[in-house]
Amino acid sequence: MTAQQTIVHFADLHLDSPFAWCEATGDVARRRREALRDTLLAIIELVRSTGADALFCGGDLYEHDRVTPDTSKFLRQTFASLIPVPVFIAPGNHDWHGSSSIYATEEWSRNVHIFRESALRPVRLAAGITLWGGAHQAPANTDNFLGGGFRVSGHGAHFALFHGAERSWLAEQGEGKLPHAPFDAADVREAGLDHAFLGHYHRPADRSHHTYPGNPDPLSFGEDGERGAVVATIDAKGAVTRERHVVAVTELHDLRLDVTGKTNRQQIRDLLRDMTEDLSGLARLTVCGDLEPSLDFQENTIRDQLLETFAAVQIRKSGLGVAYPLDEIEREPTVRGQFVKAVRGSELTEEEKRRVLRMGLRALDGRDDLEVL
Repeated sequence: MTAQQTIVHFADLHLDSPFAWCEATGDVARRRREALRDTLLAIIELVRSTGADALFCGGDLYEHDRVTPDTSKFLRQTFASLIPVPVFIAPGNHDWHGSSSIYATEEWSRNVHIFRESALRPVRLAAGITLWGGAHQAPANTDNFLGGGFRVSGHGAHFALFHGAERSWLAEQGEGKLPHAPFDAADVREAGLDHAFLGHYHRPADRSHHTYPGNPDPLSFGEDGERGAVVATIDAKGAVTRERHVVAVTELHDLRLDVTGKTNRQQIRDLLRDMTEDLSGLARLTVCGDLEPSLDFQENTIRDQLLETFAAVQIRKSGLGVAYPLDEIEREPTVRGQFVKAVRGSELTEEEKRRVLRMGLRALDGRDDLEVL
């Protein structure tokens, strides 16, 4: 009978994140950090409910520069609660392993195995199943764990756990994602591995020979994909089956407000009320469309309404124009006409032109509701 193991894999929890991105400060930011702890507890409960044989963490468990002693003790206690189920951790670029890291200073329970070397090292999971893991030892400049002629040794199936950037998936991650420990998908099989369980990318991916679980609880707006924890069954023949489980305790909502055709503030209020009914958590509102001259549109008013529903709110503009007859105005022998002509003929970007025209024309109309523009 082929040896078989069920594992729960997660990565990129980022405990103690500041959450400045969503304008969440003070008590709101504190509650978001507490929510990340609740998400880890949900992952622990998933290990128990599935009867998993092991828990894998693919790095960025916490923020090295912000982690608190309280978080360190919380992690120790949480992982110890799983005894005798083993916990395998491969430190990433945010929770890199060093003499000052909590991986080195905390007294971990006997079921916790932290990979500490920058090269992949093996541990036995079960008969015929070997796990290879490695650690980032600095916040940057970690090389390819599968490079330098690395090749597994021994019989049976071989799996890897590390924090790294698969190169072909990098372009899909958006701006700001750096290629830490970069590798090519083909490197996994060329190294003799059957599958790699990874961390680093917050967008999930289930590939034939590697898995990114995605960050289990939302960390920023615009994240998509079925992220969470992955329950995987692996065996000594190298076969892998995967099932994703949502473990997040926080809801993030991307909302879009089109102001085209809206002529008064009450229409905006009604639209927002319908849009946010039964929602909670945090929200990002993108304002778009053409702004009518009559519309009294003030960002603070919109924000105050949204904060009646959400714990934190972010407002941005995208292609927000003006419902003015610009061609006609440009032909006017007036200051307004000269203004429109100058802006439209300038070297500003199209978005900059829209913003200047919005503010300028409304200011020339004697309006003071300009802060959102």
